[in-house]
Amino acid sequence: MGQQEKVATSLAGAVGEEISASLAPVDAELERRYPGDPGTRQPVHTVYVPGDVFDAGTIRSWGDQALAALDEHAPDAASFARVLGLTDDLAEPVYGRVRAKLEREPIEDLRVDFEDGYGNRTDAEEDEAAARAARLIAEAYEQGTAAPYMGIRMKCMEAPVRARGIRTLDVFLSGLMEAGGLPDGLVLTLPKVTYPEQVTAMVRLLEAFEKARGLTPGRIGFEIQIETSQSILAADGTAAVACMIQAAEGRATGLHYGTFDYSACLGVSAAHQASDHPAADHAKAVMQVAAAGTGVRVSDGSTNVLPVGPTAKVHDAWRLHYGLTRRALARAYYQGWDMHPGHIPTRYAAVFAFYREGFEQAAGRLARYVNRAGGDVMDEPATAKALSGYLLRGLDCGALDNGEVARLTGLTRTDLESFSAPRRGDLTASAQ
Repeated sequence: MGQQEKVATSLAGAVGEEISASLAPVDAELERRYPGDPGTRQPVHTVYVPGDVFDAGTIRSWGDQALAALDEHAPDAASFARVLGLTDDLAEPVYGRVRAKLEREPIEDLRVDFEDGYGNRTDAEEDEAAARAARLIAEAYEQGTAAPYMGIRMKCMEAPVRARGIRTLDVFLSGLMEAGGLPDGLVLTLPKVTYPEQVTAMVRLLEAFEKARGLTPGRIGFEIQIETSQSILAADGTAAVACMIQAAEGRATGLHYGTFDYSACLGVSAAHQASDHPAADHAKAVMQVAAAGTGVRVSDGSTNVLPVGPTAKVHDAWRLHYGLTRRALARAYYQGWDMHPGHIPTRYAAVFAFYREGFEQAAGRLARYVNRAGGDVMDEPATAKALSGYLLRGLDCGALDNGEVARLTGLTRTDLESFSAPRRGDLTASAQ
């Protein structure tokens, strides 16, 4: 064993106690502001459907239209792979999983839109549409035909439409309550947020609703849509989006980038408004840093190039959408918007290819970390967390199966979740 070392110290125990006492407020602040990822499923996309268009058959209709697009423009794995540049080993697994997904769960997150996609209508018409949306969503959850996440995008908190937005939200939430209560997958989106005070106003509005309906305080969360330059950089030079997260008082669930409103706000010409424009990259990078550790997820925007028309044009649009989605995934934007049923095949193809092509390497690295087996990469606890998160996202969307993950890692889903969402002190303890 060798000679036992003599351990010497110079500081009295009271020194450490005093330092810990002095940092207690900081410890509490870290826990409050940066609780970490919630560990819940994050949808890979959000689909927006105008309030006057949404009906009981919308989700199935989108899936059927997406399958029809595949049948017409890429009827087999080989043709689809050629369009997107998939490798031979990925062609069949990706294509088969895309078709199965479109049949089983074509939309992961649906927002009934009462903002830009709906426009300004009479009060009676919007009241009717909001009540109808509540009834149809409640019925979908009851019948098992709902998307995992569903909700509405209301009008914003700017003066001209504020009262209308508040009323629409009230009608919608009240309709859900009358139909049996708020579903677990409920998601609300507050658009065109410019000042943190508008987020605070949304918090007060939801507090009032919860009180009126006897709900648990904090039950209702919401997404913040980033569509203006002022939401990224405030007049005093601060990152306004970080202040918005704090203004939400724990209710913010996501930051969604609005590609076209934000681009137009900066004066980007229509031909260059895209999610890979440098202005878009800057905004999303600020959003990502502001949200890190807070439990708030970041979503990319959309492309307005639709896969419609002759096959050659559809293929061009598919390649564009696939490339933008893969680019976003590499930058850790795991969610985006889809504007047309024809976008869904390439959304899932990009997501499935992303997780399947990196699956074996990620599983092997995590298994070696767990077994302390070493290898050509020296991973740390933070990397183990990233590896398990990667596998969990692949499982959630259907890119991976529980059996194949367990076979290569030796871990159950519960094991993966324990790595993916550790308590604050766990990472430090694991590294010691």
